[in-house]
Amino acid sequence: MKIRYSLFDSRFGELLAIARDDRLAGLYFVGQKDQPDLRALEREGGLRDDDWPVLAETRRQVAEYEVGSRVEFELPIELAGTEFQRRVWAQLLRIPWGQTRSYAQVAHGAGSPRAVRAVGAAIGRNPVSVVVPCHRVVGSDGSLTGYTGGLERKRALLRHERVL
Repeated sequence: MKIRYSLFDSRFGELLAIARDDRLAGLYFVGQKDQPDLRALEREGGLRDDDWPVLAETRRQVAEYEVGSRVEFELPIELAGTEFQRRVWAQLLRIPWGQTRSYAQVAHGAGSPRAVRAVGAAIGRNPVSVVVPCHRVVGSDGSLTGYTGGLERKRALLRHERVL
């Protein structure tokens, strides 16, 4: 398995994209909680390769998202996590651009309507920010709640999508 990564700027902050073979396995805001350590990636054989096809395509699609010409990502992604986490992340992928869902709605869609806290924890472990739109999940009263990239960034992403 080849691990490649790229660092690039976006209007929402610097991003770290990680590919495992030909799939996007991570997209993190640099400095966010749970961001992989680059030294550890390199010890696993990871190399910086800004031209790796899936990483170059990620940069292109993020740039299109930033200018408003892309509302849905079309990237091959690899979501490594527990079965429960993958069910939650699959629900996030169903939230359309410009809309939000509550944690309770996501829990219900994931088949675990009473596991709202566990859903929140799974959302917080989303390895592919923006592409898997965890920023579109809000409190049941519509309030902005935690975001591993920071609440200001979540607010900026939702403003960009004309939710706020």
